[in-house]
Amino acid sequence: MTKITHITIDDRNLPPPTPEIDQERKVAMFDLLEDNSFVLPARDGREVPAGPYKLNLSIKQRRLVFDLKLEDDAPAGEFHLSLGPFRQVVKDYFQICESYFDAVKNLPPSQIETIDMARRGIHNEGARVLQERLEGKADVDIDTARRLFTLICVLHFGG
Repeated sequence: MTKITHITIDDRNLPPPTPEIDQERKVAMFDLLEDNSFVLPARDGREVPAGPYKLNLSIKQRRLVFDLKLEDDAPAGEFHLSLGPFRQVVKDYFQICESYFDAVKNLPPSQIETIDMARRGIHNEGARVLQERLEGKADVDIDTARRLFTLICVLHFGG
């Protein structure tokens, strides 16, 4: 099986998330576990451990860490991604989310829809950046990339 069946986020050193961010994280994790595609490609002629996989996401030494294990907790792989390429899109995403959360409380549906469309566009851009950064390390579909991007945002901005 080429999917993630368990996910943890190492957020021990992060401040507590806001209620909105906590809800976004819960929804992303639930959706990710319900439906995802996560394939480790063959590299350098080495055999790839067949999934399903357990994923632990963390930040170590200013790098995003994907730590993968098999169902029996045997190591399946680990890779580190620079956070630099994510900085601007994560910042933009949090700004538009803040506008969206405020709009839901105060604006008419037509204006909320406009902000939500912009939010989805930035979210898609973050997913595209993630797919590029994972190239050669893991193959993920766009929905999986979107959900992982949400979780990366939580880690990147420290809740």
